Amino acid sequence: MSPQASDTPIRYGVVGVGMMGVEHIQNILALDDCVVTAVADPHCLSLDSAQQAVGAETPLAKFSTVEELIASGLCDALVIASPNFTHHDILIPAIESGLHLLIEKPLCTTLDDCREITDLVATRPPEQVIWMGLEYRYMPPLQRLMAEIAAGTTGDVKMVAIREHRFPFLVKVDNWNRFSKNTGGTLVEKCCHFFDLMIQATASRPVRVMASGSQDVNHLDEVYNGERSDILDNAYVIVEFENGSRGMLDLCMFAEASKNEREIVVVGDKGKLEALDTESIVRIGQRTDDIWSGVNVVTEETVADSSIKHQGLHHGASYLEHVDFADAIRSGRPADVTVLDGLWSAAVGFAAHRSLETGLPVVLDDLPQMAGIAFGQ
Repeated sequence: MSPQASDTPIRYGVVGVGMMGVEHIQNILALDDCVVTAVADPHCLSLDSAQQAVGAETPLAKFSTVEELIASGLCDALVIASPNFTHHDILIPAIESGLHLLIEKPLCTTLDDCREITDLVATRPPEQVIWMGLEYRYMPPLQRLMAEIAAGTTGDVKMVAIREHRFPFLVKVDNWNRFSKNTGGTLVEKCCHFFDLMIQATASRPVRVMASGSQDVNHLDEVYNGERSDILDNAYVIVEFENGSRGMLDLCMFAEASKNEREIVVVGDKGKLEALDTESIVRIGQRTDDIWSGVNVVTEETVADSSIKHQGLHHGASYLEHVDFADAIRSGRPADVTVLDGLWSAAVGFAAHRSLETGLPVVLDDLPQMAGIAFGQ
């Protein structure tokens, strides 16, 4: 497979065209020289939504399975946006097809399945771009925060605190996201983003995880096919890293009465950074010798990216992610966000759920699925 010529449109297929699949379609349509040629989904109403997204008069091939879509020969790249519990079985033929892939988070719903997919990707030729969709990295205030860390503003990062106070899980097709077995659990489904950000900020391997959480408010009375919803709606998670730094997640999914949905704080031995992603504000604080006067050296600015052509559900992050994915396809360079990133971010979530179940810290080296995986490779 050679890089895509710059004067040839990249033809996308989208597998799973519920809410996130349609979001991806809208981002792709905002890109230059990119088209959506085919979609796959077993649900007719979702296929109708995909057609509406591309335009009623625009040709769009519709299939019920990924195998049919691949066999059509209509696509150069696939976006996997199907329900979490389908990822493993869909990814195997998708990876083996040789098509470029962008995989929505989380990678899979079990650590065994994540490891199997990671091992399969390792056998593929480097020119096949396989990209993990951890789009929170691309939110403009978080990009600025990471750039400040890289520039040495914080010095050595010692603490990362992430608060997400937000609304409950949205309604999905057949309410599949009401059950941990379908999602991988809230701390995987929702929070792999945050564990990925912690890993990026600390530049270190997570080694130990402790968690406390429950389902206290949301979906308590929802029963589907005789099963009561069991999806966790609040938690605290502490993550310890190999270099001695630590992270803390404060998650509440019945706290939509908040000015900022997410607040990310990074503190090092030289300074402190804050990113408020709803307001798109970044605060930069630097330590001074005068710690008693109460005079703080803190600047604040609103961060924006004028290149974003579609804001979508994540403040333009998904659009910027797609720009980089398309550039990798055209240039032949490897993915910036890999399935190994997907594995490590999900592994912290799986460890957090195990800690919830046992009431004990979980050491990642004690998880057999993590054996032999070189961090950051």
